[in-house]
Amino acid sequence: MRRREFITLLGGAEAAWPLPARAQQPTGKTRRIGMLLGLDESDADARSWVTAFRQRLDALGWTAGRNVRIDYRFAGADAGRIRAHATELVDLTPDVMFISSQPAFDAAREATRTIPIVFVQISDPVVSGFVASLARPGGNITGFIGGEFERSEKWLELLKEIAPRVAQVTVVLDPENASNVGQFRAIEGVAPSFGVQLTKAGVHDAAEIERALEVFARKSNAGLIVLANPVTIRHRELITSLAVQHRLPSVYPYRLYVTSGGLASYGPDVADLYRSGASYVDRILRGEKPGDLPIQQPTKFELVINLKTAKALGITIPPTLLADELIE
Repeated sequence: MRRREFITLLGGAEAAWPLPARAQQPTGKTRRIGMLLGLDESDADARSWVTAFRQRLDALGWTAGRNVRIDYRFAGADAGRIRAHATELVDLTPDVMFISSQPAFDAAREATRTIPIVFVQISDPVVSGFVASLARPGGNITGFIGGEFERSEKWLELLKEIAPRVAQVTVVLDPENASNVGQFRAIEGVAPSFGVQLTKAGVHDAAEIERALEVFARKSNAGLIVLANPVTIRHRELITSLAVQHRLPSVYPYRLYVTSGGLASYGPDVADLYRSGASYVDRILRGEKPGDLPIQQPTKFELVINLKTAKALGITIPPTLLADELIE
């Protein structure tokens, strides 16, 4: 596996609609955007992603407090709060909703089938049955997926390249998260070809994470793949510290896990997804229908490795593995 083999540029919203032709100032009444995020408001990474969204909207002529109002709802990993916030936002009748995380997306779909929804960080909505096709999703939904389920296979490939002796792998996931379930099935399908025995650890809170990793750490030649969801994002520092404590090589889907002490990650640039999502919000506010906007793949992927964690685990990163970022 090489970095160039990872990167697939499929052309994003910016290529389809260049900025210079669209940066004219919007006119008319103040528009309203509802943001529902399965993240904690205090999370610095979450705030940076929201900032990227806001900055892109500003560049497109939408300024909060002048011609657009943004109603934020941060729900973290609390399923009840996510559903309640989805209902609250729908009751505010926004012109468009911006959604991040699978649980937030599920709640928004249940709350409305008419208000336009732009999502990010959802996996394979066609396979999951959320939309008819990526090219013409139809209905009130469009957005930017985190990747097709098959891309999940790369996490196992990466883990085996970094730690070739790994023979038993546990996938840490939220068993109620549709994206996580599809990703696990994709990994499960290729595990035999890598000579790996695969198990899954369904977690909902810190206590379950601690128990799962303690049990799995008793196995020999063990490694972890951690899937993204509000639970593992909220408790990422706990997960990464336990992985080091139990000497478990681990691979993650986003950079924020590696900056929190994880060994390695491969996945899309989340801030770029938020910027792309802002471009779709702009197009909807200007009159386009979400069902006519193709659901798109990420345009930027990054391979990130934490050298300090690798040293703590006694792992030498292969020189053939070309990372986009090395954290020391």
